Amino acid sequence: MTQRLHLVFGGELTDPTKNTFKNVDEIHIVGMYPDYASAFSAWKAEAQRTVDNVHMRYFIAHIHRLRDEETEASATEELG
Repeated sequence: MTQRLHLVFGGELTDPTKNTFKNVDEIHIVGMYPDYASAFSAWKAEAQRTVDNVHMRYFIAHIHRLRDEETEASATEELG
Protein backbone atom coordinates (compact mmCIF):
# COMPACT_ATOMS: atom_id res chain seq x y z
CA MET A 1 0.00 0.00 0.00
CA THR A 2 1.31 3.44 -0.94
CA GLN A 3 1.81 5.91 1.88
CA ARG A 4 0.33 9.37 1.35
CA LEU A 5 2.22 11.65 3.72
CA HIS A 6 1.01 15.19 4.43
CA LEU A 7 2.91 17.95 6.23
CA VAL A 8 0.98 20.64 8.11
CA PHE A 9 2.85 23.90 8.73
CA GLY A 10 2.22 27.60 9.00
CA GLY A 11 3.30 30.94 10.30
CA GLU A 12 2.94 34.67 10.02
CA LEU A 13 2.85 36.10 6.50
CA THR A 14 4.27 39.44 5.40
CA ASP A 15 0.99 40.23 3.63
CA PRO A 16 -2.27 38.29 3.98
CA THR A 17 -2.73 38.33 0.19
CA LYS A 18 0.61 36.58 -0.45
CA ASN A 19 2.22 33.31 0.67
CA THR A 20 5.52 34.81 1.90
CA PHE A 21 6.47 34.12 5.51
CA LYS A 22 7.55 37.06 7.67
CA ASN A 23 10.25 34.98 9.38
CA VAL A 24 11.10 31.53 8.00
CA ASP A 25 12.89 30.64 11.25
CA GLU A 26 9.55 30.89 13.06
CA ILE A 27 7.54 28.56 10.81
CA HIS A 28 5.41 26.32 12.99
CA ILE A 29 5.70 22.66 11.97
CA VAL A 30 2.48 21.10 13.21
CA GLY A 31 3.37 17.59 12.08
CA MET A 32 3.45 14.85 9.46
CA TYR A 33 0.27 12.84 8.90
CA PRO A 34 -0.37 9.50 7.13
CA ASP A 35 -3.55 10.61 5.37
CA TYR A 36 -5.34 13.74 4.24
CA ALA A 37 -8.16 13.44 6.78
CA SER A 38 -5.85 13.59 9.80
CA ALA A 39 -3.78 16.37 8.18
CA PHE A 40 -6.95 18.35 7.50
CA SER A 41 -8.04 17.92 11.11
CA ALA A 42 -4.68 19.24 12.37
CA TRP A 43 -4.74 22.11 9.84
CA LYS A 44 -8.27 23.09 10.86
CA ALA A 45 -7.38 23.11 14.58
CA GLU A 46 -4.39 25.43 13.99
CA ALA A 47 -6.33 27.67 11.59
CA GLN A 48 -9.14 28.06 14.11
CA ARG A 49 -6.69 28.66 16.96
CA THR A 50 -5.12 31.59 15.07
CA VAL A 51 -8.27 32.92 13.37
CA ASP A 52 -7.95 36.34 15.04
CA ASN A 53 -4.57 37.01 13.39
CA VAL A 54 -5.17 37.77 9.72
CA HIS A 55 -1.45 37.32 8.97
CA MET A 56 -1.31 33.74 10.27
CA ARG A 57 -1.77 31.02 7.68
CA TYR A 58 -1.48 27.23 7.78
CA PHE A 59 -0.93 24.91 4.83
CA ILE A 60 -1.09 21.21 3.98
CA ALA A 61 1.80 20.00 1.80
CA HIS A 62 1.19 16.76 -0.09
CA ILE A 63 4.60 15.20 0.51
CA HIS A 64 3.71 12.10 -1.50
CA ARG A 65 3.38 14.28 -4.62
CA LEU A 66 6.90 15.70 -4.38
CA ARG A 67 8.66 12.61 -5.64
CA ASP A 68 7.64 9.57 -7.61
CA GLU A 69 9.92 6.72 -6.58
CA GLU A 70 9.15 4.87 -9.82
CA THR A 71 10.66 7.67 -11.95
CA GLU A 72 14.40 7.58 -12.54
CA ALA A 73 16.18 10.35 -10.63
CA SER A 74 18.48 12.89 -12.25
CA ALA A 75 22.21 12.89 -11.44
CA THR A 76 21.83 15.83 -9.05
CA GLU A 77 19.00 14.15 -7.14
CA GLU A 78 21.21 11.11 -6.61
CA LEU A 79 23.87 13.26 -4.88
CA GLY A 80 21.42 13.85 -2.11
